[in-house]
Amino acid sequence: MGIFGGLFGSKREDEGSSSGIPWIPLNAVDQLNTIKEASNGRPQVIFKHSTSCGISRMVLNMFKSSYGLEDGQMDLYFLDLLANRDVSNAVASEFGVMHQSPQLLIVKNGVVVIHDSHGSISDIKLEQFI
Repeated sequence: MGIFGGLFGSKREDEGSSSGIPWIPLNAVDQLNTIKEASNGRPQVIFKHSTSCGISRMVLNMFKSSYGLEDGQMDLYFLDLLANRDVSNAVASEFGVMHQSPQLLIVKNGVVVIHDSHGSISDIKLEQFI
């Protein structure tokens, strides 16, 4: 792997799996109702990722390397933007958060309590929202 592959990650790696993070694929608009309902019991996380963007891949890798939650503390949804543009648009509309990529949203009690994008995602401490 070249220097840029090492920094930004490899496209060949499976973006949303084999990371130790129990990702739930977010690939249907009707899942947003499930997310809102489940957020009344525990926080729900949506990670929006562009599989063709090196910066998005780098931020995803940073997120993976700093992830340390125990199973069951939050549900983590992985949204592949290129494959599911309609879902991404629905997330923006449903939660009133302008689309960005990469982007992380935390939903509690049916509303987004925090969101950020790009390198600022690493400033969000998931543990604070449990």
